[in-house]
Amino acid sequence: MQKQASLLFGLTLIVLGVLALAGNLYMQNVLDSDFRAWPLFVVGAGLLFCIAPILFRHVRGLGGLYIPGIPVLVTGGLLYAASIGNHWELWGQWWPLEVIALGLGFLLAAIFLQVIWLIIPAFVVGFTGLALLFCALTGQWEAWAVLWTIVPLSVGLPLLIIGLLKRLDGVRLAGLILSGIAGVLFAALSTLLASAGWAGRLAGPVIIIILGGVMLVSALAKRTNGSVETQTKQQNA
Repeated sequence: MQKQASLLFGLTLIVLGVLALAGNLYMQNVLDSDFRAWPLFVVGAGLLFCIAPILFRHVRGLGGLYIPGIPVLVTGGLLYAASIGNHWELWGQWWPLEVIALGLGFLLAAIFLQVIWLIIPAFVVGFTGLALLFCALTGQWEAWAVLWTIVPLSVGLPLLIIGLLKRLDGVRLAGLILSGIAGVLFAALSTLLASAGWAGRLAGPVIIIILGGVMLVSALAKRTNGSVETQTKQQNA
C-alpha cells in the first residue's frame, strides 16, 4: 500500500510539475491577461481523479473517483475549447455534457467497484443528459412533453439488465414492466404530439421495437436457464 501511495503521489507531482512548467512558459501571456490555456489545470485535476483507478485496478475503492473525475475532466475540456477559441457561447449548447459525464462517471464506478446497482443512477443521469443535449442543440425544449418518459425508462432498463445478470426474476419483471410502460407512453405521446418533431415520431416506434426485442431475449434467456437447470438436476439425480 505504501508503494502504491508513493507511485500515485509521484505521478501527481509529475502532472502538477508539467502544468506548472507550462504556466511558467506562458507567464508572459499571463501577465498580458491572455493566458487562454489555463483550463489545462482543470483538465489535469480531472486526469488525477481518473488515473488512480487505472493504475491500481486491484484497489476497488478507487473506482469511486470516476464520479467526480469524469465531470471535472469534461469541464476542463469545455473550458479549454471555449478559452482557446474565445467562443464562450458554446456553453449555451454543450452544457448538458456535464450531466452526461456524471452518468458516465457512475457507469465507470459501477464497473471498477463491481457494484452493478450503480448502473441505475448512471442510466438515469446519462439518459437525462442526452435528452437535455438534444434539446439544447435543437432548441426544441417543448419536446419535454414527451422526453419525460425517459426517466422511468432509464430506471426500468438497468433493472432489467440487473435481473438478467443476477437471475433475479422479481427485479427483471419490474424492469420489464417499467420499461414497457415508459416505452408505450413515449411512443403514444410522440405520435400524438406534433411538437415532438420528426425525431420523436420516429423514435417512438423504434423504442417499441427495441423493447419487444428485449422482451424476446429475456424470455429466451429465462427458458435457456430453465432448461440448463433441469438438465443439471437430471444429471445429479
